Amino acid sequence: MILRDFFVKDINRPIETVIKADDQDHILEEVVEYIVTDEVAKKIRDFFSAYNDYHGANGVWISGFFGSGKSHLLKILSYVLENKEYDGYRLGELFAEKIENDKILKADILKATKCPSESILFNIDQQAQITTKQEEDALLNVFYKVFNDHLGYYGERQYVAEFERWLDHEGVYKKFKDEYKTKTGDDWLDARRKYFSPKVKEAIGNVLSKIMGGSPDKYVNIIETLRTDSALSVDDFCNKVNEYLKTKQKGFRLNFFVDEVGQYISESSKLMLNLQTIAETLATKTKGNSWILVTSQEDMESVVGDMNKSQKNDFSKIQARFKLKIPLTSANVDEVIEKRLLDKTDPTKKLLQSVWKKEQSKLETILSFSEVGVQFKGFKGESDFINKYPFVA
Repeated sequence: MILRDFFVKDINRPIETVIKADDQDHILEEVVEYIVTDEVAKKIRDFFSAYNDYHGANGVWISGFFGSGKSHLLKILSYVLENKEYDGYRLGELFAEKIENDKILKADILKATKCPSESILFNIDQQAQITTKQEEDALLNVFYKVFNDHLGYYGERQYVAEFERWLDHEGVYKKFKDEYKTKTGDDWLDARRKYFSPKVKEAIGNVLSKIMGGSPDKYVNIIETLRTDSALSVDDFCNKVNEYLKTKQKGFRLNFFVDEVGQYISESSKLMLNLQTIAETLATKTKGNSWILVTSQEDMESVVGDMNKSQKNDFSKIQARFKLKIPLTSANVDEVIEKRLLDKTDPTKKLLQSVWKKEQSKLETILSFSEVGVQFKGFKGESDFINKYPFVA
């Protein structure tokens, strides 16, 4: 038997070694390949239970070292809750089928998929290019951006997005885009990047004059006016999220999945408090219909670092908001490798069982007889040998 035939799955299939929040090209493949380890199953049980039966805490903190699978889990959860269909498969239901020994968890996952929702998944560092950590509203700016992007507005500039939101509320946004294209030959989605250009401002005035009535001069500087008058606040952002939720069916949810937030807010109690304020206000305004799930390489206590008494009081509030914690360990990685890459066919398992019975003592001697060089732990038993073959630990 050739080694490649030992395995259930093709060992030459392409596998993404690093999961990125903004990679949308392998969605179905990522869910199909995802391994729900015993550790993950235990730790997501509380989350799905809380998600289905909301009692105040709408924050989830997923932590783990580099390579532990935290970003992958975050991404998978965003797919599961949204439960979109790809190639005839509902992603949430596909994920639920992976739960074999926990009927309650499986039922909770399926129940969560029945709740209509949309997911906004992003890497905080990538999206934070519009601002700097030193700005008072740095974190809030990023949330505004990704939310506006999600709605099809120009997230790079909040005041341009506000202009588009106003058009939407007036019921003329589509008409505006069509008329802009007719008058200028340019798509508004491209032209808005040059909102400051005299040519674009003139076109805005002419188009709005035709649609809304009045002189073009009345509208030429409308975006500049919004730039001056717009004031960002957590309250305003959460109100806008809630307004969006009201346009959807009852019980609809909008969830934010933020990758690598720990690195972004590291040792900044101010940024940490901003995150807590956003989560808390979303919970209050939306009555639990908007959740925030984040990842960090460290647990919550380690991210902020040394704190004074006042900061510790603030931190206790943050802990209450992100009460649901999912820490991932190296045990999770080992199980993923064994199940995702090294899963054997039944004939192979029988073959390796006989090999183990015949060669067990020799293997133990070979792996333990090493006073210098690489030290091996050896195998814990027959099943460990079969799971890890052809590798040693």
